[in-house]
Order: sequence, then C-alpha cells, then structure tokens
Amino acid sequence: MAVLAPLVIPSAFGSLPLSYVLAGGTLVFVVLSVVFNVLQQVLFRNPNQPPVVFHFLPWFGSAVSYGMDPYKFFEDNRKKFGDVFTFVLLGRRMTVALGPKGNDFILNGKLSDVSAEEAYAHLTTPVFGRGVIYDCPNARLMEQKKFAKSALTVPAFRSYVPLIAAEVRKYWLKSPEFFEGDISRQKGTTRLMKAMPEMTIFTASRTLQGKDVRAKFDESFADLYHDLDRGFTPIHFVFPNIPISSTFKRNAAQKKVSDTYMEVINERRRTGDLSELDILNTCLRDAVYKDGVRMTDREIANLMIGILMGGQHTSAATSTWAILHLGAEPELQERLLQEQIDVCGPELRDVQYDDLQQMSLLNNVIRETLRMHPPLHSLMRKVMSDLSVAGTRYIVPRGDYVLAAPGVPMIDNQYFKEPRTFNPERWLEAKNMINLADSSDAATISKGARSPYLPFGAGRHRCIGEQFAYVQLGTIMSLFIREFKWTIYGGAKVPTPDYSSMVTLPGEPSSITWTRRTK
Repeated sequence: MAVLAPLVIPSAFGSLPLSYVLAGGTLVFVVLSVVFNVLQQVLFRNPNQPPVVFHFLPWFGSAVSYGMDPYKFFEDNRKKFGDVFTFVLLGRRMTVALGPKGNDFILNGKLSDVSAEEAYAHLTTPVFGRGVIYDCPNARLMEQKKFAKSALTVPAFRSYVPLIAAEVRKYWLKSPEFFEGDISRQKGTTRLMKAMPEMTIFTASRTLQGKDVRAKFDESFADLYHDLDRGFTPIHFVFPNIPISSTFKRNAAQKKVSDTYMEVINERRRTGDLSELDILNTCLRDAVYKDGVRMTDREIANLMIGILMGGQHTSAATSTWAILHLGAEPELQERLLQEQIDVCGPELRDVQYDDLQQMSLLNNVIRETLRMHPPLHSLMRKVMSDLSVAGTRYIVPRGDYVLAAPGVPMIDNQYFKEPRTFNPERWLEAKNMINLADSSDAATISKGARSPYLPFGAGRHRCIGEQFAYVQLGTIMSLFIREFKWTIYGGAKVPTPDYSSMVTLPGEPSSITWTRRTK
C-alpha cells in the first residue's frame, strides 16, 4: 500500500515540510507588518491630521484598550493629545473629539460632512430590518421619527402609567426572580440583568405598541430581543454577517419578531380598529412620507423592532444602575418612600402621570443615574468629505470616522463636582453642584449639543424617547420603592461597567437582596 509523504520544499537548510514554510512565511509577514506600521507612525505622521494613538498591531490598532474601558482610553489619550486624536479600531480610523465642543462638532455636523447612516447601516439593518432607521436616506429617517413622536404625547403618557404599573405587578407575581406565584413571599434575591430587561420590554411593548403586541410577548420573546442585542457587538460592526452563533441567532430573531409584528398588523388591518393610543396605530394610520409614499407594513414592523429596542435598552440599563446605586444607600430609599407618601398620600394611592412630575428626588435619581451611566459611550459618524476641525489645523479625511463621547463631560469635574460620586442632590441646586458657570463658554444644562449633559444624544439623531423613559422609569422605580427594601447582594459595591455590548451595562453579578415592606 502506498503511503502519502508530507509535502516538502527544498531550501538552503535542506528539505522542510510545507507547514514549516507557511508558518515561517506568516511570521515574517507579521513581523514586517508590525515594523512597517511602527515606522509609518514614527516617521510619516501627517501634521495636518490629528495625532494617532500609537499601536503595534496594524488593523487591530487600539481595539483592546478601547474595548476594555472606553472612558479610561479617552482620558489617557486626552492627557497625551488633547481633545482631538485618532485611533485605529479594527481597520477603521476613528477621530475622537471630546468635550462639549467635540460633541457639537460631530453631533451637529452637516449631512454633507458626516453620516450616521454610512457609519451604522451595516450593523443595524440585520437587526431592525430593511427600509428603516439607517437603512434609508436621512430625510426618511427624520420622517419616521416624526411618525413615532406624534404618539408620545401627554395624554398617551397619562394612559401609560397604570399600564406600566399593572405589567410590573404581573411580572413580580409570576417571575422566579420575585414571587413566582407566592404572594406571601417576604424576601428574596433578584438577578437584575435577568429581571429588568424582561420587565422593561413587557412594559414598553404594552404601552408603545398595544395589548395585542404585548400578548405575543413572553419570556421567550425577551430572549429573542437579547439575541437581537447580541448582534450589536464590535465583531459585527466590522463583519456584520460573520458566520458565528450570535449572527445566526440574530437573523432568526429578526425574522421571528418581524413576522410577529406582521401578524398583529394584519389583524388590525382586518378589524380596522386603530383607536388605541400607541405608536403602531399611529404608523398604520399616518405613516405617509412628504412625497406621498406610504411606509409598507413590513417597514412598519421593522420600525417597531427599532423603537422597542430603543425603549427597552435605555430603561433596562438605567433602571438596573439606579436600583444598584439605591441598594448601596438605604437612607436614600427611605427618603424616596417619604416623597411617595408626600405626593400620593399616606395610603399610597396608585401613582399617576401628574404625580411623577412632582417627585423631584425620584427624577433626580434617574437624572443622576443617566449622568454616571449613559447607555451609549460612543456615537460614530462616517466622514463624507474632508472635514476641518474648528480651532485646529487638523483635517479629518473623507472615509475616516469621527467619534463623540457624550459621557466624558458628564464625569468631568470641570462641569460636575465629584463626578464619580452618585449624588442626586446636585440637581437640586445646579449652581452649587454643577460647575457650568466655571467653564470657558459658560455651558448650560440643555438639549443643545454643547451641553455637558447629553444622555439622550443631540442633533438630528437625538433620541425621541426621553419623556417616555422618565415615565417608564419613574413608574417602575415608584413601585420598587413602595414594595421593597433592598441591598446589593452579598454586601458588594456597585459593579463596574461591562462594555462588551453597544449599551453600557453593569457587570455581573448585578443582584439585589430584598425584603417586603410591611404595610
């Protein structure tokens, strides 16, 4: 029987197996790439472009240090280069512009200069679906936001508060994280990163999209949204269709969720009942663009995925962070309970929308949580034409990316005293607790892109869901405060952030130990 010998190649050192030659060639290529990359950074720096963060490995660049802790990465390089610098992120050149002026430069950039669609469409389209959000011209996206925003009214918010409360109580009763049907249970431990995403998706779907949509949702649907969320990772930003498990789950989840919305849409079309105050009905009635083109039902279904993910992401992350911070401050929990009593009476009648407007301490807890833990640490745009950085000689070339980090000013002691300390009181007396008047341009807390406080972004892509977020979070937190006392599980401190996803979440374990309040 013939035996196949390993392929060998003659060389100056005799005959070497092919595998050795390939390994040696790969090693030489890597070494030469590193050497060339280093020489290029040291010898050929363009003085008219922002300084580049030094990195040994081409293509990978600063991916590891940026991905592990973006805020530390920003601060370390700010000390070296100032507010404007460039780093390489998995083959893409990212120019960072920090501070309120940097936020304004990027988030208020002209459409002809910077594009969110070009930066994100490849990442978001497989998650949301075709024809919506960034998979359409910017003018279309602005009209889609207008369609959705028309349903976010005070009358709608007033109707949402009791619906949110009912969903929270229903979740508590049946969830193994709380009572699991045993309403007499007096203590327990809750994994917040399990409970809060489910609770917020149920409350958001019931209010923003209606009872028939909510009826389709159970814990398995919350898992589908988790699969969609896992499509928002750095690897998918670079390789959106990479053949790995999370990609296959993302694709399956998108089809399942979009098809489920289509079932609801078809039924509403059949019955003609579009009376409920929700965004889905608003779109089914009114989603006609200025040029007379109507959104297709499939596009509306895909838009509902994006809207629900936006509402769920912010609220799940923010409510978890808020509960963890309150778990470290039992005295603040009692003050919040007293505020509930002051506003709603000693019998603690059901909270209403107008009550939430009077709960200044509760709203300041939410505001402070968003200051310390804004959901998105980086907002990117692709540069569409050579872009001059105001006040510098730098030009960011077409094809590069620019990156704003609205969270950086929110933890900067130039604007906020003791910024790493959770202190809702700072919002009661802004002049004493927020150093806005000390800044060179006398910035103010506002919705403008130059504000140091931008948890919902700014400019044309600013999140439209801020008011809904406060309604949802205020209602959920009010119920927690009334029902429970809690501490962080095991006496732990508030956990450090996990930056592995697009949304900044607390690291695990993020659990609380609770006891029921006595009535």
